[in-house]
Amino acid sequence: MKQIEIIQLGAVLIGAFCFGTLFNLKGKKLLASAFGSILSWGLFLLLGRVIDNEPVNYFIVAVVVSLYSEVMARLLRTPATPIVTTSLIPLIPGGSLYYTMAYAFESDFSKFLAKAVSTLKLASALALGILAVTALSQLIFRRWNTQRTGIKLRSTGSKK
Repeated sequence: MKQIEIIQLGAVLIGAFCFGTLFNLKGKKLLASAFGSILSWGLFLLLGRVIDNEPVNYFIVAVVVSLYSEVMARLLRTPATPIVTTSLIPLIPGGSLYYTMAYAFESDFSKFLAKAVSTLKLASALALGILAVTALSQLIFRRWNTQRTGIKLRSTGSKK
């Protein structure tokens, strides 16, 4: 691991602690979120060496970190949302969004369109990774709770 990558991981850790305080995370929850952010950035750096497709890297990292967040949420008896949000903060495509808007204000529409599509791919990859894991974990834990307790949980769908 290069020295710059170690510095990046340290910065991610500090940023995660600061961002976690915005969600009022304390103690073990804050530590879990901070470790999740190191996991997300470290995995992103590793995947960048192997896979040359940034949206695919974002999706894989989102899936892994979402799994981690769901497990930690169950262990710590807390919602997964603050953990997954804080853990994925290092991957928010802020620079890409900045350049998208800069090209729009400069009226360079070809660069704007290319950067906008790239930004949407990255944001969509993050969202789809989180969505896939969250939906599957809801199904799995609902079924597990039904088998464990024998009480069938009511569906949130419309009544017929």
